[in-house]
Amino acid sequence: MKSATIQLETLACPSCMQKIEGALKSLDGIDKDSINVSFNSSRARLNFDEELVSIEKIEDAITKVGYEVIKSRVK
Repeated sequence: MKSATIQLETLACPSCMQKIEGALKSLDGIDKDSINVSFNSSRARLNFDEELVSIEKIEDAITKVGYEVIKSRVK
């Protein structure tokens, strides 16, 4: 498992968090219990299996629901 911290554009409201969480939960390979989207810091943190999903696919899912990814860090 890898862990990712994704810096997002400024989130305007709590429903923004819910949209992003929903997009992330729809992907195979993400540990659903590890997803943490912070409204205050505009960051998403999660654990994922890189054999099932790439960071690029995760970023794409966020972009598809209307939010910009500023940068990602994977450990």
